[in-house]
Amino acid sequence: MAENVRRADPSSFVPGAMQQFGSPLSTHAVFLVLRVAAAAQALDRVRGVLADLSGTIKAVAFRDPSATLTCTVGIGSEIWPRLVGTPRPSQLRPFAPIVGEAHTAPATAGDLLFHIRADRADICFEFERQLMDALGDAVSTADETACFRYFDRRDVLGFVDGTANPVGDDIADTVLVGDEDPDNAGGTYIVTQKYLHPLSAWRALPTEVQEAIMGRSKADNIELDDATSGQKAHKTLATIVDDDGVEHDILRDNMPFGRPGAAEFGTYFIGCCRDLWVIQRMLERMFIGDPPGLHDRLLDFSSAVTGSVFFAPRPDVLDGLDDEPPTAPPASGPPAPVADSSLGIGGRS
Repeated sequence: MAENVRRADPSSFVPGAMQQFGSPLSTHAVFLVLRVAAAAQALDRVRGVLADLSGTIKAVAFRDPSATLTCTVGIGSEIWPRLVGTPRPSQLRPFAPIVGEAHTAPATAGDLLFHIRADRADICFEFERQLMDALGDAVSTADETACFRYFDRRDVLGFVDGTANPVGDDIADTVLVGDEDPDNAGGTYIVTQKYLHPLSAWRALPTEVQEAIMGRSKADNIELDDATSGQKAHKTLATIVDDDGVEHDILRDNMPFGRPGAAEFGTYFIGCCRDLWVIQRMLERMFIGDPPGLHDRLLDFSSAVTGSVFFAPRPDVLDGLDDEPPTAPPASGPPAPVADSSLGIGGRS
């Protein structure tokens, strides 16, 4: 049964719905990361808002169904037992910093993620406004980033982003938890990072150098041959192949953001996966290098300033949060210590 639930969710896109993990890239998006206040009343208020959120999004989406409003809600490891009242999903852990010789992927606080997407900025705004009004002082904002689609799905560095995403039935196999964790089947793990780019330094590079760093041609997005040893391109380091030669994908929904007047230009990375070890290994290859010491040269022009892990449950889990006051179970154990250099996760059996 869990496997059927797992395969059902991304098979069709429904505007005005929650937890649409496989929905197409929108024109606008807001990434909103919140901390929940410690008081019991705050938890009760958050549960009520999340349980009612499917109605809120339908009401806002009704104003313009063609705007394709959706919202994905992710819940962090620390808040999960107290908020949801069930054991943590089996792989849910805090994000732990990855420290390379030249660059670091930092960990930052976050209890809740709201990934709001629509083809109209005002629709995103109105949904977020109603959401924050409902949550009130039960939460505080850790990060809020408004993003936009840039030309033909390019990042602000000028390259097409998300080329390697799975399509069709492969989305479910890549993204959704299945029978390995039946209580959480149909949900997905989410890793978010906010990167800032020194755009003037990047644009000063010759196109050929940019292409060598990315591993793709800039104009027509064609994969380039990469070195089999020594310094590797970004597209190679971000491709994960296990010991049996099987390639493991993730679903990216990255979007650019920027404020030219403040000289701020960036990419908001969001990756969804069934197995967290895939993103963990990808980040280790980028920040530490493969071989170690030869980090992803894209990081010389991309500074990670946030890093968080969430689990996005099925919509019915959110809808049922206010059915009865949950009690935090002791079974799931404490989160992995942030000081560790891994997320405390591994592949499924």
